[in-house]
Amino acid sequence: MSHDPDFWLSAEKSGAFLKELKRIEKFVAAAESLKAIDTDLEAALDLAREDSSFMGDLTALLKRHQELLTQLELENFLSGPLDRHDALLTIQAGAGGTESCDWAAMLRRMYERFAQKQGWECQEVSFVPGEAAGIKSVEIEILGNMAYGYLKGESGVHRLIRISPFDSSARRHTSFASVHLTPLVEEDVEVEILPGDLRIDTYRASGAGGQHVNKTDSAVRITHQPSGIVVQSQAQRSQHQNKEKCLQLLKAKLYHLQQEKLEQEKSADEAEKSRISFGSQIRSYTLHPFKLVKDHRSGFESTSPLAVLDGDLSAIIRSHLIRS
Repeated sequence: MSHDPDFWLSAEKSGAFLKELKRIEKFVAAAESLKAIDTDLEAALDLAREDSSFMGDLTALLKRHQELLTQLELENFLSGPLDRHDALLTIQAGAGGTESCDWAAMLRRMYERFAQKQGWECQEVSFVPGEAAGIKSVEIEILGNMAYGYLKGESGVHRLIRISPFDSSARRHTSFASVHLTPLVEEDVEVEILPGDLRIDTYRASGAGGQHVNKTDSAVRITHQPSGIVVQSQAQRSQHQNKEKCLQLLKAKLYHLQQEKLEQEKSADEAEKSRISFGSQIRSYTLHPFKLVKDHRSGFESTSPLAVLDGDLSAIIRSHLIRS
């Protein structure tokens, strides 16, 4: 396929090919590293039997072995048709004003820190700031190896319990925010979008971004009227570029919607996303009166919520993906 001269004329096809090749090379490299650690473990075990001072080295090798094995098992497990795609992360503050907007901002940082640990790239697409602090909503493209596969289970309502930094009486508050993941499909995926089905609005971008972004109506919002899907982009420099980005995101969301219908999951998924309130959460993060993160689907618990909020999500993500 790659030897065909015409193959490299298509940026989409060649890009997808090189991306998949890179994924396979990374997987093979990890497998080879695991094999090398197996050999080192045998030597370290013999040394530790003779001299207990080598126990530290043996423990470190065992930990690295477990980490690599877990990574390979999970990547092998994520074999769905969309798992290897990049992802669009949408975070929406729930009821609660400033508290929920601040919580949405904390979630954004958590996922960006996790992406950084994975070696992924994050690109902001749209952003609506909170009135006093935090964010009302944000959309971020997460570009990296199996980003959607890893993050797809994060869709749902997330609850935070803490002493509010915005409450002068230092009372405990509960805040909610919704998270939703959409796979970013390749350009060659067939999705019919009729121009007559679109309502296109332009507006002035919000937030920081320089004179061009703030003083011109370069931001674009597209409503797909048959489905009710709304996409927006304000990160690009021109109205034309933002429109193209909106159409790309709309295509991804429509394709995802088609997949949900085929799997008969759309109704449950939409119902979950629409209830950003008590009783609908998939995960709770408690900072007071005790420290605990609990995933209500898998039952996974961590007593280190600050580490989780700093992007240490691998264990909690794996617990849900393996269970589901």
